[in-house]
Amino acid sequence: MGRAHKQKTRDKNKSKLPQVPKNLKSDGLDVEYSAELADQADLEAQARANAANQRVKNRKKK
Repeated sequence: MGRAHKQKTRDKNKSKLPQVPKNLKSDGLDVEYSAELADQADLEAQARANAANQRVKNRKKK
């Protein structure tokens, strides 16, 4: 007998997962940012995010 005889597939749920339309997917960016209401922690987080984005862009170029 072959190996796959009477074995069940592992990913049974994979075929039942719904597909999300492209217009409902988000890019992960928060568009409701107000520079007037930002505190020091917000500014530091924004600087860290920008630095991380630059590192990713530099890594992709190589």
